[in-house]
Formats: sequence, C-alpha cells, structure tokens
Amino acid sequence: MGSVAEEQSLIEQVLIQEELKLYAEDGSVDIKGNPPLKNITGNWKACPFILGNECCERLAFYGIAINLITYLTTKLHQGNVSAARNVTTWQGTCYITPLIGAVLADAYLGRYWTIACFSSIYFIGMSALTLSATVPYLKPADCVEDSCPSPTRTQNITFFLGLCLIALATGDQTVRCNLWCRPDIGWGLGFGIPTIFTGLAIICFFFGTPLYRFQKPRGSPITRICQVLVASFRKMNLEVPEDTALLYETETQDLSYVVVQSRKLKHTDDYK
Repeated sequence: MGSVAEEQSLIEQVLIQEELKLYAEDGSVDIKGNPPLKNITGNWKACPFILGNECCERLAFYGIAINLITYLTTKLHQGNVSAARNVTTWQGTCYITPLIGAVLADAYLGRYWTIACFSSIYFIGMSALTLSATVPYLKPADCVEDSCPSPTRTQNITFFLGLCLIALATGDQTVRCNLWCRPDIGWGLGFGIPTIFTGLAIICFFFGTPLYRFQKPRGSPITRICQVLVASFRKMNLEVPEDTALLYETETQDLSYVVVQSRKLKHTDDYK
C-alpha cells in the first residue's frame, strides 16, 4: 500500500510540474490576473499589435509635425520666428514627456494602462487639432488681400491645447515618416488623416489585449537611481567595513524595501 501511495504521489508531482511548465514564470499575469499560458500569450504573438500601434502613432505624429510651421504661418498668421520657436518647443516637450510615462508605468499604473491612458489623451489632442481646422467657429479666418485677422482666443486655446495633449501623450520617436498636406486639399483633411491613424493605433492595441502579459508595477528605475545618488553623496565620507557582507542585502536583513524579483549587485574590488 505504501509503494502505491508513493507512486501516486510521484505521479501527481510530475503532473503538477508539467502543468506549471505551461505557464509563464516571469511573474506576469494575464488580463484577468491569472498566470498566462506560454503558448498563447507574449512573445511574437503579441508583438504585431504593439508594432501596429506604434507604427500608426508615428504616422500620426509626423503627419502633423512636418507641416506645423506651415500651418502656424499661413493659418494662425504667425511670423517665421514665432512659428519656429513654437514648433521646436513642442517637439522638445514631446521628447521629454516620455519620462513621465516611464515613471507612471514602472511605479504606478503598469505598462498596459499607461499606454491605454496616454493613447486616449493622444487621440483627444489629435481630434482637437482636426476640429480647429474644420469647425468654422474654431477655424482661423483666411487673409483678405493684405489683411490677416488674428485668431480668436478660443481658436488659439483649441489648437494649442491639442498640441499640449499630444506632447503629453507622445512616446519614443522610433519611425520617421513624411506625410505632405497639400493646402489645396485642406488642413482639415490633413489633420483628420493622422487622427484616423491614431484611432487605428488604439484599436490595434486593445485588440491584442488577450495576448499580453501584464507585469505588476515594481517601482521606477529613475527613482532608484536618484536614491543611489543621494545615498552615495551622504555616505561619501564613511569608511568601508572590512566585512563585505554588510555592503549588500542578505537573507537575515529586512528586505521589505527591496523590489520583488530584482537582482542584487554584490560587492566587488574590480572597480577600485
């Protein structure tokens, strides 16, 4: 009887181990919070939806970026210097704001919900630009001979609010694509097409939700880098202890502040 029970126990353990191999072991979960199956989630199965989202988003971004100075000078009647300054300020902001998204994704919202929220903000910004070029009340008046009326306060707010939302929601610059908006076709269509691409990007992203693996927020590397710099500055005059085990965490110390599943850097004399 004992041998039969042992055999059954071994068989159950083998079956459990085989079943565990079917699931991802990187600490991720699926959209429902369950361990994700390796054969239907992650890797190249989810990659096309991410690439499709990024491609459409980049098409939308550069679709308006390369024509922005022309729009500012011909429709908002700004001078070349003012238009160039506004565009460079906007583009510079677009390259800085991804740091905000990185901190939110790593420490608070997670990557999925950060992309979802910022993509929605991006779409709202693109829609605001399209409305500012199509709705008569929001559309700047054309020049009459040599007289170019200044845009109203509402028109300026609508247009620049759209630019601010796009700058807030934009991500890394990875693909360069040029779309030329012909003035005879119309700025409404020129802004409307990138807006459609933005909508397609959001649809593509959400369509792949069942295939994604969700990593729980574990803290931002930027925060930890700042902590290291502050700690290094405060302890720069301390003497190094002879016991090198005191220079990094051990199993007997309080590890409540350590990021789960993170690797520790052990002490080394190689960089002295």
